[in-house]
Amino acid sequence: MRIRNAKRWLPLVAVAAALVTARAKNPPAAPQPHFVDITRPAGINFVHNNGAFGEEYLPETLGSGVAFIDYNNSGRQSILLINGEDWPGHPIHHGPTTMELWRNNGNGTFTNVTRQAHLNVPMYGMGVAVGDYNNDGCDDIFVTAVGQNHLFRNNCNGTFTDVTRQAGLWGPQEFSTSAAWVDYDRDGSLDLLVANYVQWSPKTDLYCTIDGKTKSYCTPEEYKGESLRLWHNNGNGTFTDDTKKAGLWDPTAKSLGITIADFNGDGWPDIAVSNDTQPNKLYINNRNGTFTEQGVTSGIAFSGDGVARGGMGIDAADYDHSGRPSLIITNFSNQMLALYHNEGNGLFVDDAPHSEIGRASLLTLGFGCFWLDYNLDGWLDLYAANGHIDPGINAIQKQVHYAEPPLLFRNLGNGRFADVTSHMGTAFNQTRVARGAAYGDVNNDGAPDILISTNSGPAALFLNEGETNHSLRIRLVGVKSNRDGIGAVADVRAGGMTQSEMLRSGSSYLSSSELVLTFGLGSNTKADSVEIDWPSGRRDQMTNVAADQLITVKEGAGIIARKPLNRRGAW
Repeated sequence: MRIRNAKRWLPLVAVAAALVTARAKNPPAAPQPHFVDITRPAGINFVHNNGAFGEEYLPETLGSGVAFIDYNNSGRQSILLINGEDWPGHPIHHGPTTMELWRNNGNGTFTNVTRQAHLNVPMYGMGVAVGDYNNDGCDDIFVTAVGQNHLFRNNCNGTFTDVTRQAGLWGPQEFSTSAAWVDYDRDGSLDLLVANYVQWSPKTDLYCTIDGKTKSYCTPEEYKGESLRLWHNNGNGTFTDDTKKAGLWDPTAKSLGITIADFNGDGWPDIAVSNDTQPNKLYINNRNGTFTEQGVTSGIAFSGDGVARGGMGIDAADYDHSGRPSLIITNFSNQMLALYHNEGNGLFVDDAPHSEIGRASLLTLGFGCFWLDYNLDGWLDLYAANGHIDPGINAIQKQVHYAEPPLLFRNLGNGRFADVTSHMGTAFNQTRVARGAAYGDVNNDGAPDILISTNSGPAALFLNEGETNHSLRIRLVGVKSNRDGIGAVADVRAGGMTQSEMLRSGSSYLSSSELVLTFGLGSNTKADSVEIDWPSGRRDQMTNVAADQLITVKEGAGIIARKPLNRRGAW
């Protein structure tokens, strides 16, 4: 019998009291934007199945991911909700449960088209990555699972084909979590990075307990780790496992999140990985098909006191207009979020303990997270989806709860943030056992909306309303670069401010946000300049680009299409 590691469950009553005081003091003025839960009126009735039947299997605690995807090239973001299934021999549902694809009808409603799209494939699904791996102009889907992962090729007619076997991805039976498409060698074809958690299966499940009497969920310390995998795209519809060749093999990792960014500014995509109870990893691209791991030397591997935390979700962005992407990592309760600021010299410093981000997140257990400019003022804000893994945690720690509200931090500039969660609406603040989270503009009004999953519960879609600032949205079409333009960096200058964003796959937790870049312009009615640095090395430049439109930029051709945004929020 194994006893669960008690260190992750120590009460912090004194700190909790200080936290409450800090959040109550000088609350920020209520911003105009807020989020409205449109899940039910939109017709979405998805409920996640984690298969739990009383045996406390480890995957049941982790939930599943969500994605925004314009799968039919309609110009509207549809949504994909990953699902688990009943464990073999223990049916709890009437029939199989599968992932669900909900088509955006363009009128405020969504239709479940899973069966018509041929995506009703049973699996214990975990995460999802969206990207056009074969450069045919239609986004494909990779789904991670407990067991066999699956690649679904978009047939460009509203349907998908499971091509896992013919793509060479069949075989590994692992506990896979997040995934990301990345053209790490810049050859124009998207490669695939897959995170793995621990060596677990129903046959190798361990008995863990808190009270010495009843079985409880084990922590990852009880299991051996698994290396992530890098699948190189051969350019002919097949992939080759290049994990060891690229220097990424690490069987001690217990990875839950992946984000891609150019952390050292050399024009090549690097990889950051959040690990649970193991050091976080930072893989710097050597520009020759290999990577060098620099997690410890860069400062992101541990907390400030040298502890490997329970890393869950992860995202990267230039939130302070420094021209360098920094990192956010969600952690276990009593560990707070990590805000690793990129110092520009190969080092990162965790600014969370000295920020409202650290104080407000200390007692929550974070999963999905991402940077987004929810109020379109030109400064990237921070969202974190929260929810504990133990339904009985409140009996152990009175200040910690199973269902938790999210966190939304408004970026005030100069490295300062304000917790504005309570001003975002009652539904937004509802406590949930949240897991995956992504953002996308479902009604084409220029403001990012939020989609989340809950563990063994319903998904929720929040519409961003009340925004009056201007924005510019950019969709990329690669030619020599990959068709989606993943890895391209856009610099937008407006009103004396320069914003920089990379189009990336992955990030957050098990989830994929839309493959469109959104730049908040505040009161500015135009962008003075837009520059796109493509993975191929080409740079495209445009000037005097009007706000409040979605522009399509083709590599080497500039703007090839313009579509006005629905600034009034009308569908």
